Formats: sequence, C-alpha cells, structure tokens
Amino acid sequence: MRTIVLATQKGGSGKSTLAIGLAVAAMQDGERVVVLEADRQGTVANWHRRRARSEPAVETIAEESALARIVQSFASRDYTLAIIDTPATNNAATLAAVRVADFCLIPARPSAADIEATFPTLDTIRRFGRSFAFVLNQAPAATHRPSRAAATLSELGFLALPYIVQRIDHQDALAAGLAVSELSPNGKAAQEIRGLWTWVGEKIRNGALDTARPPPAVAPAPTIQNPFQAMMLQSLRMASLSWTPWLQARGPDPAERPPKSRKAG
Repeated sequence: MRTIVLATQKGGSGKSTLAIGLAVAAMQDGERVVVLEADRQGTVANWHRRRARSEPAVETIAEESALARIVQSFASRDYTLAIIDTPATNNAATLAAVRVADFCLIPARPSAADIEATFPTLDTIRRFGRSFAFVLNQAPAATHRPSRAAATLSELGFLALPYIVQRIDHQDALAAGLAVSELSPNGKAAQEIRGLWTWVGEKIRNGALDTARPPPAVAPAPTIQNPFQAMMLQSLRMASLSWTPWLQARGPDPAERPPKSRKAG
C-alpha cells in the first residue's frame, strides 16, 4: 500500500477537498482507498456521513501515535492507497503523517503569502527525506498568476499538474457527499482532479519515489523576471538543496534525539 499525505500549515488551502477528490479519482481508477483524517476539524468525516456509498473508507485518527499501526492495518486488509489529511498546523499529527508517507503533496494558493507559509511543512518533509510536490490549488480561473507560479515551480521540478482552479463544483460536491468526478464527470473540475490523480498515480506506481536522490538543481534565474516569479525563485531555493547538506545544516529532529543522561549525585 502506498501512502500520500496532504500537508501545509496554511489554513484554507483546500487539503480536505483535495484529499476527497483524489481519493475518489483513485478509486475510480481501480485503487482500494482509505482516507485517514488527522485533522480534527472533521471535514472528511462529515463528508463521509453525507455520502450514500461506503467507499472510500474513512478513518478518524484520534491519537497520532496510532497512525502507523492504523496504516498497517489497512494494508493488511488489501487496501492499495491511503490518503492522509492533516491539520493546518505543523504539529504532532503532521509529523506522524509525514513519517509514514511515501509521497507528500503541499497544496498552496498561488500567492506569495501562501507559498511562504509552506516553509515549516517543507522543513518537516525534508527532515524525514520524503518525496514531495506542490499542488497549486484554488487558482483564479482568469488570471496569469497560476501560469507564472506553475512555470516557476515546474522549472524547479516540484509541481504536480494540472493546477486546480477554484470552481463551484468542489463546494457542491462536498455538500452532497460526492467528489467532483461523481457530481459532474465531464466538468472541468473533474477533469483537473482526474489529471492530478493521473500525475500522482504515475509517480507512485512507477517507482519514482526515490527519496535518496537529491532534487534537481535550480536553473539560473532569467535576466528579466516579474515580481511574483522572482519571489517564487527566491523563496523556494531551499527546496533545491541536496538532501545531506540541508539536513546537516538543520540538525537532527529534536523528537529523535537521545535523552540526556542524569549526572550521579
């Protein structure tokens, strides 16, 4: 079983809606899916209660320490994919989720504040050596900004495609206990979600999750940049550092440091 984690500490990034959309798209593609909800806001669980179908399975994670055991229990029941929805904080639930992840998706709206707010999440992901990609979510339908953000992140090699446009189908599907690919199978929102699952599915099915391999180096910045593109390049240079020097610079995870021995007397 493969495990995908959606994580970012920025609230309102649409993690839960993406988790639902990806789960149903994967299910329609033949996967047996469970959504593990570590976010106590309960968006996925509430959606599942409104849903007529029992699949995908939804499990609420009450204790972060139980997450690894719960993932293993679903793997033993022949589930092929777990999607973990995390809270909008960089807390113990997020740490536990990243620990068990095969692949992390970082949803972000295409704005400077939202991109910069992903830094603590990137910090956590890099500490555990997990593969990751950004998802540009809730993108305005008619603007050049998503294409600029997409071009920059794609240049860095960290962009899942396509980006997800803000469409009313997402809210309507959520309220009806459906995913967009069920509510309006031929709609643009459904096409985008299915396209995103295709991108992610190819990554996890083709063994492209080699966390030992450092990400590609950042290409030299062009001579002329628009302000948004310049911000993206500057802000995300940390994501292009090779794994070992970055980890050495950050130091070990405090949670994994051995306890200090007490002095006698």
